[in-house]
Amino acid sequence: MKIILIICLVLFGYQYFSEKQKREQLSDQEVDSPTISQSINTFKTTTTKSNFSCDGRIHCSQMHSCEEATFFINNCPGTKMDGDNDGIPCEQQFC
Repeated sequence: MKIILIICLVLFGYQYFSEKQKREQLSDQEVDSPTISQSINTFKTTTTKSNFSCDGRIHCSQMHSCEEATFFINNCPGTKMDGDNDGIPCEQQFC
């Protein structure tokens, strides 16, 4: 009888911690993902400032000009165009 009780407790503990880990991962994803208001602000920024828009491009090889690269690093999340963090993107290619 004690063995059955121990097995039940172990299974309950495993399920509890497994669900807890899933909840933590979901809450981390919610923090990392942009909110609706952030998305709207990005859309407003991209449509009012220039002819460029955030479309998922993040590398210099995907840009066509210094102006486009500058727009992307100033307005789009996750860009990888300013290796030395001086605010000037794609220095070897365009700027």
